[in-house]
Amino acid sequence: MKTRNFLTAIAITGLLLVSGATFAQKEMTKKVGGAEMYPSKNIVENAVNSKDHTTLVAAVKAAGLVETLQSKGPFTVFAPTNAAFDKLPKGTVENLLLPENLKTLQTVLTYHVLAGKFSAADIVKAIAGGKGKATFKTVSGGTLTASLKGKDVILTDENGNSSKVTIADVNQSNGVIHVVDTVVLPKS
Repeated sequence: MKTRNFLTAIAITGLLLVSGATFAQKEMTKKVGGAEMYPSKNIVENAVNSKDHTTLVAAVKAAGLVETLQSKGPFTVFAPTNAAFDKLPKGTVENLLLPENLKTLQTVLTYHVLAGKFSAADIVKAIAGGKGKATFKTVSGGTLTASLKGKDVILTDENGNSSKVTIADVNQSNGVIHVVDTVVLPKS
């Protein structure tokens, strides 16, 4: 009887260990643009699967920034959706994608990137510490100002235009993505 109980205990322990290992392997993902975003993948590996970010992905490729956004980072990316790009004046995206506008395209895209990983909680904490506003230096060298409108994080660019974070804390292996509803632009 003791042997059977002992073997049963070993079998149950084994099942728990296997179940625990399976659970540990399951990643906490977020769905963006109809696709799961995996924290074990980098920014580019995830972004290419979002149907809401095809314009951004095309722009990143045209700007030659794929390798950078696949590097170790960490980066915080405020990722405009296709609808955000559609808000720009007609012809703006097509114009930015022209080879002669490469530097401008790179500047616009890197204006959406911060060096370091800033979660939504980090941004909100900085806003609280800044008495309602927090200024962040972008990779392009410009600044973005973050504030709260209710519970929403709002980014204001150097031209006074604003963008709302619609999906926060999409964790990546090399940083974090916050989806935004409007393209922010550096001072021209």
